[in-house]
Amino acid sequence: MTAEEIKAAIDRGEKVYWSSTRYPVTKDSKGQYLITCTITDYCIGLTWQDGVTLNGKESDFFTDKQPA
Repeated sequence: MTAEEIKAAIDRGEKVYWSSTRYPVTKDSKGQYLITCTITDYCIGLTWQDGVTLNGKESDFFTDKQPA
């Protein structure tokens, strides 16, 4: 999934994950898209500061409607 596809899916209310369901991608109250580890609660931005380059491979992102 591209950054735009991920953001659109989240905005539609779909659950998006990176690598496994332990890493959900969410949108916070400031409108930032974040990848969070559910074990440690540590999070990073979905993208680098350029807003385009993903913090992960496109092929590692999936929705709850796609198999991991």
